[in-house]
Amino acid sequence: MLKLQTCFRSGVGGRGRNEDACGYWTSDACGCWVVSDGAGGHGGGDVASRLVVSTVLGAYAEDPLVASEKVVALLQEANAAVMTRKAGGGVTRDMHATIVLLLADRSSGLAVWGHVGDTRIYLFRSERVLYHPPPHSVVQTMVDAGYGDAAMIRSHPQRSLLTSAIGLSEDVELTVSAKPLQLHSGDVFLLCTDGWWEHVQESEMERLLGASAG
Repeated sequence: MLKLQTCFRSGVGGRGRNEDACGYWTSDACGCWVVSDGAGGHGGGDVASRLVVSTVLGAYAEDPLVASEKVVALLQEANAAVMTRKAGGGVTRDMHATIVLLLADRSSGLAVWGHVGDTRIYLFRSERVLYHPPPHSVVQTMVDAGYGDAAMIRSHPQRSLLTSAIGLSEDVELTVSAKPLQLHSGDVFLLCTDGWWEHVQESEMERLLGASAG
């Protein structure tokens, strides 16, 4: 049986309000973890991120299943919820959000995940980064096309421009793990917004993780 430990931290930073939201739902069988970063101005960003988290956790609690198709369904449901709220106009008419979510099965030790935008998931194994998917961003597209290197992701003036986000359109571009991953004892997942990964290099994440384990 997979033993799970969860901790989270979120702060306002240099802004007037915290537009990040996070949450999780667990049972004796499985669990769901989600992080979202909202945007849209005039209070819309924090509304969007909270709506994304509550929609995903509510939908998952009704039908808990660890599978790639479940991740797709949850991301699409979150997108539909934000699009519906935007249609009401007002301060939320321009809101959108990023999202990353993780599903894990306690009995099989399998995990799947998916994301939209530039909110990231890292998998650490033996205190080293094993995996993190690229963001849906304009700068990542430039890097993929050979117009720069990975350092641009953190430094380019247009690094915050996204090619996909929850609430931008009815058809959302998303990235989902192709198949469930068998977890190992000691594996660590980090779900984080650009408020973390943009300022902390992967080597420093590994160092911090190693220090905490000691």
